[in-house]
Amino acid sequence: MINQATLEFSLQHRNDDPKSLALSVRPPADVDFAAALQQITGWQAARKKLPSWAECDDIIYPHHLAMEQCSSEHTARYKAQVVARLLGKRAKEGTMYDLTGGLGVDFSFLSPLFGKAVYVEQQHELSEVASHNFKMLGLKNVEARCATAAETLHSIEHATMIYLDPARRDAHGGRTFALSDCTPDVLSMKSELLEKADMVMIKLSPMLDWHEVVRQLGDVRELHIISIKNECKEITPVLLSASCRDNLQRTADSRTPETKIYCINDNQEFSFTFSVTTANNDTRNERAVDDQADCVAGDFLFVPNASVMKAGCFEEMSSRYGIRQISDNSHLFVSPRFIDDFPGRAFRISAISSMNKRELRQTLGNITKANIAVRNFPMTAEQLRKRLRLSDGGEDYIFATTDDKGKHILLVCKKP
Repeated sequence: MINQATLEFSLQHRNDDPKSLALSVRPPADVDFAAALQQITGWQAARKKLPSWAECDDIIYPHHLAMEQCSSEHTARYKAQVVARLLGKRAKEGTMYDLTGGLGVDFSFLSPLFGKAVYVEQQHELSEVASHNFKMLGLKNVEARCATAAETLHSIEHATMIYLDPARRDAHGGRTFALSDCTPDVLSMKSELLEKADMVMIKLSPMLDWHEVVRQLGDVRELHIISIKNECKEITPVLLSASCRDNLQRTADSRTPETKIYCINDNQEFSFTFSVTTANNDTRNERAVDDQADCVAGDFLFVPNASVMKAGCFEEMSSRYGIRQISDNSHLFVSPRFIDDFPGRAFRISAISSMNKRELRQTLGNITKANIAVRNFPMTAEQLRKRLRLSDGGEDYIFATTDDKGKHILLVCKKP
């Protein structure tokens, strides 16, 4: 662990640039300079990623990989809300195990929901750091163990919930994307997990195909696609044991065996149900030709957020909001009316142009700069910017796409 002199030094210099500090400062002899720089770097990352941790001066930050891989406070708080909704008062009477503790961020937000919470981490250094941090955060009724997920699972008699965040890197540090390649292998552990726990929550890579996750795991009650600032961060399936499913199915909102998919982006939420038995019958949302839309100036343009894009729930969105896509692969929606709770961004179309040079000159007029995005278009945003000779930024937004007739068009928009 870090000595007091090192902690005090890191506190004094935590607003300094670590790289400049490493080159310009000669620390006192009793300061572990490498550890201090690690603390400073960790705290600066925590200010944005873990603000409530950053407010606690006595938190110890481990190596950068642990900071990089840990959940953000936003996603951890959201998962705690999901657990509270599903388990309610049962959590306070029960026990939670986090079998892949890591830095302990998720554990720190989940554990207060339970009567007892057990953190498990096989790396001794991380386990020590987490144990210290839990005390600094004032967590009660928690226990930290240095052990493997498998041996701990074998020893559990019963848990109200088990949480896992399988490592997504191989022995050489390379990223893995298949569910079966994660460590520990949750597929091989699934039967024992559901025998031992009422509920299992698993944090997975956003690179995974969620359809395959639901199919491979089975028993997935809910699946949460979580984004922050329109960047997809994780896919989190929730599995329930048979007894827990029976209890929940007595409630009003739990009458079907389908999986409920939640698309979360900051404060935006869109949800729909998915059934593996009908997965091959258009659940990927291929759209019918007669369900595509012409758009005109004055219409509103709707751009789905990252979680909705990951889910691919375009048909559900069309049905829910009464809006239509410009074409199958554009994933841009139009409507003559504004939708206040649309899960994404909204714009007002001020003009529409083909790629004809004369029409472009007439449409773009005095526009000298714009925010450009492309969807199902043969040029990149940067290539189109050079073609149009526009600088970046400003109040105008140009969406380049291909309509249902195969015509390349530009939608010139402003925020409503």
